[in-house]
Amino acid sequence: MMNNRDTLSAVLPEAQQHSDALKELIKKQIRSEGGSISFARYMHACLYTPGYGYYSAGSHKLGEQGDFTTAPEISPFFGYSIASHIIDVFAQNTQKHILEFGAGSGQLAIDIMTSLEKSHELAEVYYILEISADLRQRQQQHIQLHLPKLIDRFVWLDKLPEQFEGVILANEVCDAMPVNLINIKSHRLYERHIAITDDDFVWLDKPVTDDELKQQGARIQTLISTDSYETEIHLATQQWLRTVAQSLTRGAFFIIDYGYNFDTFYSDERKQGTLCCYFRHQLNDDPFLLPGLQDITAHTEFTTLADIAVEQGLDVAGFHEQSDFLIAGGITDIAAASHNDMPAADWLQQSAGLKQLLMPSQMGQQFKVLSLTRNLELLPRLSLNDRRYQL
Repeated sequence: MMNNRDTLSAVLPEAQQHSDALKELIKKQIRSEGGSISFARYMHACLYTPGYGYYSAGSHKLGEQGDFTTAPEISPFFGYSIASHIIDVFAQNTQKHILEFGAGSGQLAIDIMTSLEKSHELAEVYYILEISADLRQRQQQHIQLHLPKLIDRFVWLDKLPEQFEGVILANEVCDAMPVNLINIKSHRLYERHIAITDDDFVWLDKPVTDDELKQQGARIQTLISTDSYETEIHLATQQWLRTVAQSLTRGAFFIIDYGYNFDTFYSDERKQGTLCCYFRHQLNDDPFLLPGLQDITAHTEFTTLADIAVEQGLDVAGFHEQSDFLIAGGITDIAAASHNDMPAADWLQQSAGLKQLLMPSQMGQQFKVLSLTRNLELLPRLSLNDRRYQL
């Protein structure tokens, strides 16, 4: 069950002041725009307002001291197995370039480059597109510490190149993009907005005006039978994919995130959507709580992303549960080969991490990988337990 608000709201005074300052900025925005803003704009403000947003300020987000833990923090085997898929792309004589969106602590980049170097397939350039100045600094320090001799191969970008050839990675990127919330009540379609009452944020449902949102909402309505239904539509993620697809001239694009196909995402049983918030590894369902201090996230809907990829001329080369994708990348063989070189205590930790990455009840089934390519032949590893038929 979601955690108690009183427990979650116990923060240091300076953190509370930070959150309150962002709250006032959002209220000012709401007042200046006639009394309400869409939830997508509210979520964007909470996450990305310069100096105040969750991803734009200096709080520690990753690992045990942060709010959530990502796969690269759990085990280096995650990055090593992704490197196997990258080598398959490089084998088709693409440029040996990698571009990672939102590289977190930089650990995935370190693990991938370590594995590529060991395989004599080192990337010439590893680009990192990071919008958070704080995370960019941490990445640079972390990579300098662990891969000092390769630091010159890393390049940080402020924007996506107009043309890119090689491998693009997006690990837990889509879940951090703002979503539009819709509410279907008595067969009528509404978009959820944020307004102010008694100086607090409140929900306000308004008729949908955006044509794309209206069209996608109408499609969802045909699937459900409940009288009241709230869910997310990922317009920002969809537009991001269009932009990335136009940039990729040749190579592969791997999208890794938790989520579902269209029919599973928009089923009657998920009538309250997937939106949730994380603060200090605790889950809650209140996006109005501590704006700027907690992560707000939603699951990814992969079918529409695959449809957009095809519209943009990309090939949908695979759709996998994370466990199958990592096994195809040789994660079990990599782990077995590492076993003998590790002290028993280290192996115990790595073994636990491996289970977390692969077990169906943990990340193995909850996370999916959508593999997209342009101007490549078949990537053989992706034929293992491919689930494109579920899209």
